[in-house]
Formats: sequence, C-alpha cells, structure tokens
Amino acid sequence: MAQLAGVSSVRNQAYLEAFGRNLRKLRKEKGLSMEKLAHAAGVEYSQVFKIEHAQTNATISTVHAIAKALKIAEKELFDFSL
Repeated sequence: MAQLAGVSSVRNQAYLEAFGRNLRKLRKEKGLSMEKLAHAAGVEYSQVFKIEHAQTNATISTVHAIAKALKIAEKELFDFSL
C-alpha cells in the first residue's frame, strides 16, 4: 500500500490480534456465531472475520455496532492485554 509522504503506518499487528482474540472470546461467551453477530451488528460476515483474524482495523462505528449487538460497553472490546 502506498504511503503519503511524512505519514507513517499506525497498524499494530499485535494489538489487532489481541483485539480479535478478545472479540472472539466475547462473541462465544454470548453464544453467537460470526454470521449471527454480523447480522445483529449490521455488518458483513467478512468484516467480523477480518477483525477476529487481525486482517483489518475496525472503525469506531463498527466497534460501536458490534458492542451494541453483543450488549456490552465498547470498552469491554478493549479489555485485553498484549
């Protein structure tokens, strides 16, 4: 991916992986499949898959929608350690 001059990448793979693991744990605790979570959150299945597998950064809007679908506070999605 091309970078703008003077702009560095902010992608942190370890953080994305930890976020994805935590999302998977919370989703399974709620007894939801990725498909059911995606439907409840109003996002594509592929988006949930990519987030859980650290293939993409989730937007703030997506985090909000997922938290709402899981019936948890957004901060719980960030309750993990590296």
